[in-house]
Amino acid sequence: MRRFGRTLVTAALAVAVVGGTAGWASGESQSAVTGPPPGTAAWRADTAYGRALPDPATATPHEVARFFAGLDDAARSALVRNHPLVVGNLDGAPVPLRYEANRLAVVATGEARYASLSAPGRRILAFDPRGRGQVAEVFGDLEHAAHVSVIVPGSDNDATSHDARRAPHTGPAGMARALRTATETPAASGSVATGSVAGGSVAVIAWTGYTTPVGVGLDAADGRLAAAGAPRLARFTAGLDAVGAPDPVLFCHSYGSVVCGLAARHTDAADIVALGSPGMRADTADDLRTGARVWAGRGPSDWIADVPNVSFAGIGHGADPTSAAFGARRVPAADVRGHAGYFTPGTQSLAAFAAIAKGEAR
Repeated sequence: MRRFGRTLVTAALAVAVVGGTAGWASGESQSAVTGPPPGTAAWRADTAYGRALPDPATATPHEVARFFAGLDDAARSALVRNHPLVVGNLDGAPVPLRYEANRLAVVATGEARYASLSAPGRRILAFDPRGRGQVAEVFGDLEHAAHVSVIVPGSDNDATSHDARRAPHTGPAGMARALRTATETPAASGSVATGSVAGGSVAVIAWTGYTTPVGVGLDAADGRLAAAGAPRLARFTAGLDAVGAPDPVLFCHSYGSVVCGLAARHTDAADIVALGSPGMRADTADDLRTGARVWAGRGPSDWIADVPNVSFAGIGHGADPTSAAFGARRVPAADVRGHAGYFTPGTQSLAAFAAIAKGEAR
């Protein structure tokens, strides 16, 4: 009975502490955005030269890719103009069409909070204005990249904060930019053992494609939002495969590592990297049931270390991915400061991330 009481106390602590980038703040409950994108009803009612359009709710990304491959440029352009929110979020649709569709969709909202996403040169691969908004942005040339990485962020991220002013090299877009820049720089010796294979070009995607927790509260301590986000991440990676992109590396920060843990078995990721993780809803790396190599790192001053690694009545996210018992490969992070410093230029962690992203780490 005494042991049960200790478990209850630990679980209560997890409720109070688990979170993402917000620090020690109270959280508010969020409603997860799920299902096909806005405009799906009108899309289903339309056709292309008499052909039914692929149902966003049921068609696989590979089926979507085959459908678009059978259209001419005029039909593709018409679908972009008439259904930008669907085309822009349709995994398996050609990448350039999604960029153009999302530019139109952002402009069509007329909302100042999203205006920067339509600026020239931005490559928005997904945009959903529902709720707090979701977005995925590409840094680099996704169509010709030899390697692709996906940043999966934690709490307090959405379409408006995706690239908001904050500490450099933090937030989804900041992390993605830092990683892409690091992949263009020769790795520092000793960061992570590397082979002789050339890295090639790397595209990095900042994926805020799920409803993240706000602050620290029950949403951050339980797996409800992660469970809603995991199928979206799995489908997103399937969409990358459908357009011929290489198997991605998933960089999963904080609560984002919970999403990655639940999605792992359903993705074709080459590597999964958990950083500043409260747990991945698995006892060991093998329990993730993925063919990907699993990596984990945590800095010495990251407050996530104070989160109890428990799982009780749905609260808490389980084992510490950086523990020896978990069995993940270790990412050096001795010089990382705080919970959001993993992508800071010059750190061991960023050098290691770059080697993993380029396929050079072993």
